[in-house]
Amino acid sequence: MVASTPNAVIRRGARPRRTNSGAHPVGALARRTALDARARTIAFAYLFAVLGYINPATYASTYPTLQSRINFAHSLGNNKAVVLFYGKAYNLLSAGGYAAWRTGGILALFAAVYGVFAAVRAMRTEEDTGRAELVLAGVVSRPTVFVSSLLAIAAGTGLLWLAEFLGLLIAGLPTGSSAYLALATASVVLVFVGVGALASQLAPTRRTALRLGLALFALAFLIRVIADTSSGVQWLRWATPLGWAEELRPFTGAQPLVLLLPLAASAVLLVASARLYADRDIGAGLLPARDSAASRLWLLSSPTAHALREERGSLLTWILSVAAYGLVMGVVSKSVNKSVISSALQKQLEKFGTGPVDTPRGYIAFAFIFFVLGTSLFACAQVAAARHEEEEERLETLLALPVGRRQWLLGRLGLALAGAVAVSLTAGVLTWLGAQIEGVNLSLPGMLEASANCLPVSILFLGLAAVAYAIVPRASIGLAYGLVAVAFLWYLFGSLAGVPKWLVDATPFAHVGAVPAQPLRTGAAAIMITIGLLAAAAATAWFQRRDLVGA
Repeated sequence: MVASTPNAVIRRGARPRRTNSGAHPVGALARRTALDARARTIAFAYLFAVLGYINPATYASTYPTLQSRINFAHSLGNNKAVVLFYGKAYNLLSAGGYAAWRTGGILALFAAVYGVFAAVRAMRTEEDTGRAELVLAGVVSRPTVFVSSLLAIAAGTGLLWLAEFLGLLIAGLPTGSSAYLALATASVVLVFVGVGALASQLAPTRRTALRLGLALFALAFLIRVIADTSSGVQWLRWATPLGWAEELRPFTGAQPLVLLLPLAASAVLLVASARLYADRDIGAGLLPARDSAASRLWLLSSPTAHALREERGSLLTWILSVAAYGLVMGVVSKSVNKSVISSALQKQLEKFGTGPVDTPRGYIAFAFIFFVLGTSLFACAQVAAARHEEEEERLETLLALPVGRRQWLLGRLGLALAGAVAVSLTAGVLTWLGAQIEGVNLSLPGMLEASANCLPVSILFLGLAAVAYAIVPRASIGLAYGLVAVAFLWYLFGSLAGVPKWLVDATPFAHVGAVPAQPLRTGAAAIMITIGLLAAAAATAWFQRRDLVGA
């Protein structure tokens, strides 16, 4: 039997010994940690490879002449609303400079998020589920566990670097500069792994650690935005890891000595995390838990209300992120005209069936396909939250009360649908508001219709994710996100590559109307909603029959 007191079972000074199979504990634990995170790592690697390839690969055909590149650089390259997301552009007249701005700028943000999630998953989730105590009760010491977690994360970071490097290389960019741009992105991962590791020692739970880590990411992003969009404060770029990635200057005058900053910062954060990990109790954090706080009974009237209480932070994050992106899209739409959207680019975008995109209305209609993707991912995230509740064995306690399985799952799906409505509505209203700020003539009813246009695909994927959760719970999260990613990327690449239309039509994204430039495709929307609702009904029936499955 494992002792309940952590100090009774943990020998911090114990020397790592080989297991019975001959494998060293560090290697065995690192492999196990890497396998546990394989779905997330592969999904991020896929994203890095795709974005690494698609931006430089389409640059020459999109902006074939020097004049078209100059027009683009003057219109969007200096637009502060665009710089907010991609950072400062140093050279938009070459494919390499364009890739460093578009690919490097957006992937730096994804790299930071990956670093926080990877560190918290490896260093905090294991404790919350109780597996860390079992591991430490044997012959494995705390330093061994910490080092094995870092090795697993390092392997994942290496995979992200390789994916981005190969994407850039296949797109025809020089080998050395491509490797350097991928390294600049990976440097962001290193720093935020340190941030996530430190948050895991401070916070008493995984959820709090994630919130703390993502809050620090938001602060770093805000500092970079201020530095890139405000005159006279460019020095602030040196105060954030996202600014360091910009100052590495891939393809635009490399400054490799800047790499010393992320290396030093990550080393300091990881050493501090290791020291704190060695001294604190397993399952506890240095920050006080909220167990002794006064009781707050709001949103505890039902399992669905409790789920809303648990997910309110996530929902607010989604809404604020979509609101910011929608506002930027509305503001940027005024800059869209025939001088910015070249005839070559227009011809490429027409393959998506969205019609002309060289007007503000057409541009917004095309851009809204990404809000359709976002609401679909939100639906998958809500099913993933339901899975986490079961995985952490909280669902067992809930179902021991007079609560039926069908009631619980339908409540969860209903909450996901309500959240998708809120997210899509936010996208439409804030895009309209951004357009109004710039004086673009865009009707609010038309944008509300564009919001409604996001929901059919979201309902479809929500139902399919629920089916995966009901049948194969352990693989459901990867299946849900993977299905959305494959469907969307097939829509993008299938359309651009000239794949026969009947093959492209296999993805639901091909049946989304370009609202508000085109009318809503009510027939296709009705079919997708029907399939999603039937899938949800089947999922509740399957869920009633299977056993609860832990981690």
